[in-house]
Amino acid sequence: MKSLTDPSQALSTGLAKIRTEFHVPDGFPVGVMATAEAAAKRVPNQHVDRTAMRFVTLDPASSTDLDQAFSIEASGGDLLLHYAIADAAWFVEDGDAIDLEAWTRGETLYLPDGKAGLYPPVIAEGAASLLPDGSRPAVVFTVRVAQDGATKLDGAERAIIQSRAKLAYDSVKASDVPAGFAEMARRMAMNEKRRGASRVDPPEQEVERLADGTFRLSFRPLLQSEQDNAALSLAANMAIADAMFAHHTGLFRVMSEPDAFSVQRLRSAAQALGLSWPASTSLRDYQRTLDPTDPQQAALMLEIRHASAGASYQPYKEGVVPWHEAMAATYAHATAPLRRLADRYVVRCALAIANGQPVSQAVTDAFARLPQVMGRADSHASQINHAAIDLAEAVMLKGREGETFKAAVTDVVDHGVRVQLADMPVVANVKASGLRQGDDLTLRLVLADPDQRSIVFEPV
Repeated sequence: MKSLTDPSQALSTGLAKIRTEFHVPDGFPVGVMATAEAAAKRVPNQHVDRTAMRFVTLDPASSTDLDQAFSIEASGGDLLLHYAIADAAWFVEDGDAIDLEAWTRGETLYLPDGKAGLYPPVIAEGAASLLPDGSRPAVVFTVRVAQDGATKLDGAERAIIQSRAKLAYDSVKASDVPAGFAEMARRMAMNEKRRGASRVDPPEQEVERLADGTFRLSFRPLLQSEQDNAALSLAANMAIADAMFAHHTGLFRVMSEPDAFSVQRLRSAAQALGLSWPASTSLRDYQRTLDPTDPQQAALMLEIRHASAGASYQPYKEGVVPWHEAMAATYAHATAPLRRLADRYVVRCALAIANGQPVSQAVTDAFARLPQVMGRADSHASQINHAAIDLAEAVMLKGREGETFKAAVTDVVDHGVRVQLADMPVVANVKASGLRQGDDLTLRLVLADPDQRSIVFEPV
């Protein structure tokens, strides 16, 4: 991790420029805010009282838009996950000002110096957020997780819940979470292995704002607490997806596998990085063995992610099994309705199915429109993230023009190679020929321009 020295405020200025360039919303229109203020005062009257249950949340310490709270209990050899999801639909009505604005945004946008929310803060960080400062309306999904990690949606209900603790990834202790938390994560990991899932979480470049207002650029692998917490969402999303598919409706997250050419290219990359990939081992099995804390293995994990066509959304189609190759399962997004538009409709769909009710026409119509809206939103968020990283790299290196840096080639790209600097979390493209993946080289910094978010190296 590297702190960014920014006495000229180039980073702050650059982030403001990114917000303008990529049309990041600054607040909400007056009409939307007025509708949200009124909606936040709605008294839940379709919810059962579940405040006696011990729910907790687990998120980054600074998060205030809390979508999920959980409680776990044993049921014979099974574990029951009671997963409370923020009831965004209670505060947002089809066609109101909040809803129309959400359809233009698609998802919450995150920048190092703040975020542009999907919904106004009075809802997303107040009335709907599952904070521990009072009771909140939620949709509680009960997911049965068997000893082999198989999941099944046992039920869903609108309920009033009370979170007992706001836990943070970097400080949570085993005694803080419900009994069965680690066991559930173990079961889900075992089930992923049995299915042949190839889901991997490589470390990625990240620009983080620190408590003192400064920033740092880093490669950050997921903490164990994050991985274990993700298993809860995985269990719920898989169970909900299966329920929707069985009822011939829904919106699914789909992803295809890399083609044969891409797999062979990845094998060459592994060899160049000095990694042993047996010819008899599939990509799916091999990538599950990779360690994100090892630089060479982390580099290959990133290349594997780049080799995929990426995930997208797909509504139910008769005779078509929606498939997410990395999950090796039918999969959906349901657990982040305060941050993703699509989740609000999937939650409504699953709630209806679990209670034997018809899925509303408004939800079915939304499923047809959402793939395009969410695809555009995902692309927008990715562009902003890459721009912020490019800016941070340029700020970090500004004033060091002429210095040399050790680096390693991670990939061969058009007109050159992609490299990872040895001593700082910087990735760059360099014009060079005759190099292979895994080669070491020395680079001279020619240019670091925060205004253009550009860095240029040349081989020594």
